[in-house]
Amino acid sequence: MSQTLPFRVEPMTLADIPQVLAVEQASYTMQWPRKVYEHELAQNKLAHYFVLRTNLPNPNPGDLIGMAGFWLMADEAHISTLAVHPAWRRHGLGEWLLLHLLAQAQLLDAAVATLEVRPSNQAALGLYQKYNFQEQGRRVHYYSDNGEDALILTTPPLAALDYQTMLAQRRTALLTRLAQLMDKDRQA
Repeated sequence: MSQTLPFRVEPMTLADIPQVLAVEQASYTMQWPRKVYEHELAQNKLAHYFVLRTNLPNPNPGDLIGMAGFWLMADEAHISTLAVHPAWRRHGLGEWLLLHLLAQAQLLDAAVATLEVRPSNQAALGLYQKYNFQEQGRRVHYYSDNGEDALILTTPPLAALDYQTMLAQRRTALLTRLAQLMDKDRQA
């Protein structure tokens, strides 16, 4: 990652949990309790969680504005959460987190990435389709808040040459977009 980017992704720590919960509350109708994150970070050896911080002056440098994570189960990276605070959406930051997760998963020898998503979450579906996630199934009445189904999505093999080429192209385009955000902020 370029040092000039206005955002950085770091491993999540226990100290991040209050801000992570705030992002979740602003993003989801159902949130994980604090104890779940404490367990995930301290005891779950399959868990890999990250936070997204801004280097921009507004709201405050270092503020946590997004988070994401996955469980590495055998050779599968199961994305368990991905959220960007609503005030920071539509800038490519969810995409930046997704790229980070996919890169980390591949470093840990994951063959594919999977996740569940609400069919009504069109923004998330668009992002996952952009990265060639394909529907593999459906979990009926998966979400307890409204009984909505969950779509099960899976990537092609992460190490496949054509998938790696696509990831590199998307990453380059996104780096340009994020750098433009910083330029725009400097001019304001």
